[in-house]
Amino acid sequence: MIDWNTIDTVFLDMDGTLLDLHFDSHFWLEHLPRRYVELHRLDDAHRSALEARILDARGSLDWYSLAHWSRELSVDIVALKREVAHLIGWRADALAFMEWLKAAPVKVVLATNADRESLGLKLPLTGLDRYVDRIVSSADVGVPKEQPAFWDAMQGLHPFDPARSLFIDDNTEVLGSAQRYGIRHLLGIHQPDSRKPGCKHPTFTVVERFASLMPATPA
Repeated sequence: MIDWNTIDTVFLDMDGTLLDLHFDSHFWLEHLPRRYVELHRLDDAHRSALEARILDARGSLDWYSLAHWSRELSVDIVALKREVAHLIGWRADALAFMEWLKAAPVKVVLATNADRESLGLKLPLTGLDRYVDRIVSSADVGVPKEQPAFWDAMQGLHPFDPARSLFIDDNTEVLGSAQRYGIRHLLGIHQPDSRKPGCKHPTFTVVERFASLMPATPA
């Protein structure tokens, strides 16, 4: 699927690509709404309002900011995430893929919308940072990956040739933004959340197993 001789830089999303999205799905759709009404002594009617409030921020920096939601909801989001941190884990064969990439002649960059508080929770539990050359959060550059300006900022931090770069992400909108920027090699993820059915990316090739990307011998 990939001619590794044509790739110099690999950009990888974190949640739903390398890490199982089940943790985030469970936290935002189940755990947080339940704990929110418990902590503020509200009735269940407030759960639907909270879910709508969160979805309204989709695709913005606020959507991904734990500090923002802590202020907005008057709860400690990081503490609540730690309550279900046992759900944080790698997707399928993602770790084996990262081990292979570590030995391959490419630069590996984690390009994530997760803010530094979220990274501070997940990196120590997964060790993901040991397999990448750089981590760039949208919070660091002031614009989410949904906007091509993210890649302008990435060029300043980690110069790359879009024609010789691979980007893997589970978000179709984010892939579309990268495509408009000119990144040539783009792949979606078939099943970001291990507890939910696979999804389609109509305009992008999807990966079911990372093993399909690895050649029999290193490039």
